[in-house]
Amino acid sequence: MTDLASHPVGSRPAPGSPGAADSGRPWWRRRWAPVLGEIVVSVGAAGVYTLLCTRISVNPINRIGQVSGLAKLQEYVAVLGLPLLAVLLFTAYRGSALRHQLTKRLVCAALAGLATGVVAGGAVIALRGTPWPLGGQEGDPGVLMAMATTIMDGKGLPGVYPPGFPMVMAIWSELFYGGRTGAGFALHDLQILFTALFGPMAYLSWRLVLRPFWALLIALPASVVFLDPIRPYSHIVMVMLVPVLVAFFRAMGRAPERRPRTALLLGPAFGAVFGALFLWYSGWFLWAAPGVLLLALFSFPWRKGGRTAKLRTGLYLAGAAAGFVVVGSPLLYELAKANGAVPDRYAFLGVYADPSYVLNFVSDRSGDLTYDTWPGTGDLAGQSGISVLLLLGAGLALGLALRQLSVRVAAAVLIGSWLLRFYYAGRMSHDRAVQLYPRTTWIIMYCLMILAVFGLMALVNRGSGWGNRVLAVRGAATEAIPRRVVRQVAAGMVCALAVFGTMAAGWSINRYMPEDPAKNTMGMDAWRAHLLQKPNGACPKYAPNGKCVVHEVKDRSQYPDDGVLWCAGIIAAEWPTVCGRKAPFDDLSTKPAPAPTPTPSPTPAPSGSAQDAPKPGESGESAKPSPSATKSGTR
Repeated sequence: MTDLASHPVGSRPAPGSPGAADSGRPWWRRRWAPVLGEIVVSVGAAGVYTLLCTRISVNPINRIGQVSGLAKLQEYVAVLGLPLLAVLLFTAYRGSALRHQLTKRLVCAALAGLATGVVAGGAVIALRGTPWPLGGQEGDPGVLMAMATTIMDGKGLPGVYPPGFPMVMAIWSELFYGGRTGAGFALHDLQILFTALFGPMAYLSWRLVLRPFWALLIALPASVVFLDPIRPYSHIVMVMLVPVLVAFFRAMGRAPERRPRTALLLGPAFGAVFGALFLWYSGWFLWAAPGVLLLALFSFPWRKGGRTAKLRTGLYLAGAAAGFVVVGSPLLYELAKANGAVPDRYAFLGVYADPSYVLNFVSDRSGDLTYDTWPGTGDLAGQSGISVLLLLGAGLALGLALRQLSVRVAAAVLIGSWLLRFYYAGRMSHDRAVQLYPRTTWIIMYCLMILAVFGLMALVNRGSGWGNRVLAVRGAATEAIPRRVVRQVAAGMVCALAVFGTMAAGWSINRYMPEDPAKNTMGMDAWRAHLLQKPNGACPKYAPNGKCVVHEVKDRSQYPDDGVLWCAGIIAAEWPTVCGRKAPFDDLSTKPAPAPTPTPSPTPAPSGSAQDAPKPGESGESAKPSPSATKSGTR
C-alpha cells in the first residue's frame, strides 16, 4: 500500500528505470517534471480556488449569509475536486501503473491546495466588504501592524519577536498601499495568501521524505487542524520543521559517503533553511531543541566509519550551524540582548486547565467555557477516543518502525516539547510567567499524529511482508495483496481523505465567521474588521449598525513588565482564587447588589373571591411557588 511512487523518495532509480537518464528525453518525462508539476498544481489549486471565492456575494455579518457562504465553499470544492477523484479512480482500475502514479502525485498535490483554499476562501467571505484584516486593530493583528509600521519608520526590528512576517508586511505595504498607513491592508492580503499556501507548503515539505499518499495523510489533517488564519505564518513553521529535520538528519547520515566539499555546501544550505524558518517564527525551535540536540548526539558516527566519517559529519554540522547563525543573526542578536528580560505573563483558559491534557487547544476567545468545563471528560480516565487512537498509533510506530529516521525525529521533538511544557508550567507559580507553554499542545499533538501515521504505515508494510513470506514458503507465485488491489485501495483512501479535508476545512473557517465580540468567540476577530473606517472615510459595507471607528496608526511600544500574571477571562471576584492576587479592576462581580425596592403589600381580598381560586386545571397547591423556583428566580 506504500508503493505509491515509481521509487521511494530519496532513493536512486535502477538503471533503465524511468528517471535513470534524462538526456535525450522530452522535458515532460524528465525527473524534475513531476516534481515541478506537483508544486504548480498544489499552489495553483489553492490560488484558483481562493480567487473563485471572491465571487461569492453574501452578507458575512448575519448567520444566514454565513451559512450560504459556507455552502458555496463546499459547492466550489466539489466542482473542482470530483473530476480529479474520478480521474484517480479511473487510472487505478484502468491503464498502466506509471500513469496512475503520476496521476496520484498530481491529485494529492491538488487536494492539499484545495483543503486550505477552502479556509482561505472562507476568510475572503468573512472579510467581504472590508479591507481590514481579521482582528482589525486589536490584539495580535494590531501588534503586527504596529511592528510593520515601526519597520517602515526605520526604527529597527520588533525586538525578540521573529521579524520575518512583519518585514514582509512592511514591504507589501510599501509596494501596494503607499507605506506606513497601509500595514493593516497588507495584513489583510497576507492572511488570505498564507492561509491558502499553508496546505501546499505542508504537503511539499512532507514530500521530501514520503510518497504522495502518506505525505497527504499527514499534511492535510495537520493543515486544517493547526491553521490559524489570523496568524497563518506561525504554524506553517511547525508543520514544515519536522520533515525538514528528517531531511537534515538523512543528509547527516550520508555525510561520511560524500566528498568534503559537498558536505560543506550541503550543511550551510540546511542551516540557511533553518535560519529562514527561525526568522519566520522561532517558538517551535525552542520546544524542539532539547530532543533534536540529543538525537544529533546519538546520530553522530562516534564508533563507526573511522576518522574520515567523523570529519565529514563534523564539517556538515559545522556548516549547518554557520548557515543558521548567519541567516538567523538578526533575531539571535535581539534574543541575546534581551537575555530573558521579556517574560510572557498572559494567562488564559489553556493555562488554567490540567497541563497533562495535550490533545486540544483553546485560546482566550473561549466563549462560555471555563476551566471547570474544559477540557471535556473522556470515557477512559478522562481520555477521548482520538487520544487512545493516536497513542495506539504512536506505540505501533515505536514498536515496529523505530529504525525509521522520521519516527526518531518526531519522537525527539515530542520528548523535548513534553519536558519543556511541564518545566515551564511547574515554574509558573514561582516565576509568575507563562512563557507560552500552552503552545506546546500543538507540537505535541502534531508529533503524535505523525507517529500514528508511521505506525499505520509500518503495520501495513509488515502485514503485507508477512503475507508474502507465507505465500513464498508455500510455493505460491502471487503476492499476498496484488499491486492493482493496492492501487485501488489507495485511490479509495485518497477519496475518503479528500472528503474529510473539505468537511474539516469547513469546520475550521466556520469558527472565524463574524460574531458579536460580547460572545467572546473566535468570530470576534472578523467582526472587528468590519468596525474600522475605510481609507475614503466610509464605513465597510456590512459594518454592524452602520457604525465604524477611525484606524489609529501606531508604532510598536513595549509595555513595562509589572512582574505579575494577567489572568484573562476571569471575573474580578475570582482573581484571588485563580491568579493568587486581587484583580486590578472592578466589575459587576465585586460590586454589592442593589437593595431590593420595597413594594406595598396588596390589599387582602375577601375570602372565597376569584383571586384566591385556582385556575381551571390547576390545584391550589400547585399554584404556590416551589422552593426551587423561588431560588432560581433570585439567583
